[in-house]
This record gives sequence, C-alpha cells and structure tokens, in this order.
Amino acid sequence: MNRNIIIIPTYNEKDNIRKLIEEILSCSKDLDILIVDDNSPDGTSQEADSLSRLYKEVKVLHRPAKLGIGKAYIEGFKWALTYNYEHICEMDADFSHNPRDIPRLLSAIGECDLCIGSRYIKWGDVVNWAFWRQALSRLANFYIRFVTRLPVKDGTAGFKCFKRRVLESMPLLEINSEGYSFQVEMNYRTWAKGFGIKEIPIVFTDRRQGRSKMSKKDVFEAFLLVWRLPFIKE
Repeated sequence: MNRNIIIIPTYNEKDNIRKLIEEILSCSKDLDILIVDDNSPDGTSQEADSLSRLYKEVKVLHRPAKLGIGKAYIEGFKWALTYNYEHICEMDADFSHNPRDIPRLLSAIGECDLCIGSRYIKWGDVVNWAFWRQALSRLANFYIRFVTRLPVKDGTAGFKCFKRRVLESMPLLEINSEGYSFQVEMNYRTWAKGFGIKEIPIVFTDRRQGRSKMSKKDVFEAFLLVWRLPFIKE
C-alpha cells in the first residue's frame, strides 16, 4: 500500500491547527500529517505536540526560528523521503485549502507525477479575495507561463501532491526560493525533468483566522525568479 503524507508549515496558526487536523483526519484515510513549525510564539508548536500525542497520524518537526516556507517544505520533503512515503502533499494551515479536496488530490496523483489543486482551470475559483488581488494573481500566472512556457495555469498554487520519485530527483539543498517563488520553481523543475503534471479544480477560500504572511518581497522575488528558471541546470 502506498504511504501518503501531507506537509503543513505553520507559524502562529494556533487558532487553526487543531480544527484543521481534526477535519483532515475526518475525511482522509491512510494519510499521515507532518506539521513543520517555525517556533511560533503563539503556542502553535505546543498545540502541534499535543495533537501528535493524541493522533498517531500526526508528526511534528520543530525548527528554531521563522526560516521561510520554502525551507520548511524542503525539511518536510527530506523527512518524508527518509520515512519512505510514496505520495507527498503540501497544504496551507489556514483553511484556504479545503481538507475535503485531499482525497481528490491523492486519487488524481495516480495519473501523473505532480498533481496541483488549481484555482484557474474550469470549475476552479477563489472566494473572499478582492478584485485587485485576483487580478494580480491571474496576471502573475500569465507572466509565469509567458516567460517559462510552463504548461500550468496555477503555477503559484500551494496545494499539491508529488510522487516521491519527483522529489528524489530534485537537488533539494540547492533550492533557496521562498513563497510563490518556491512553488513556481518546484513546478518548473518537475516539468523540465519530463515528469507529468495534472491540475484539478479547487475552490480557494481566503484564510479564516489571522493574517496572510505573504509580503511584497515574496512577490518581487517571484517576478525575478521566472527569468532565471530557464537557465537552471538539472
């Protein structure tokens, strides 16, 4: 049987994490959860440890400080590969990704090497974003496709699933991008290596609690990254 895991980076997500974990476990079978916490000062780390004692499916990685979501995923990927998971997923901690979509993601990964939950294909949607934010996101994704030729409609999406062979082929220690850039770079490297990518529609809902951690710096780094990607040597 294939072993599946979903990686959830956290920083100050105490208000969300217990409800999220319980909802994931209620609708997904044969799935472990890895919380990667960046020493959240609000008590998220302690809440994650409590959940790991309560549920055998929940694992926790503690990092010493806020070191970036890209590095959090890299640490999670390395951990998942070490413990022989076959399907390795990503998900935000703020309920912007619906836990009920996880079984669809795991079902679709049987047809590809990377499955992306997409806001920008037919039946996909975004809820509770201002018009300007949706317009900026769509423009950014058009820009990514135009510069890199990456055949993905939602290149900045953070809800996805990799087969382990994709991550095993990656020079994980060389990937230093963050935020949107990290998602774009992982997609591009996957495509450049000839792996199959599939998008499935999801409805993305703006976070229930707290504030977005995405900064103008993240957006600027993503803007510059796309010009570098075609010159990456695999």
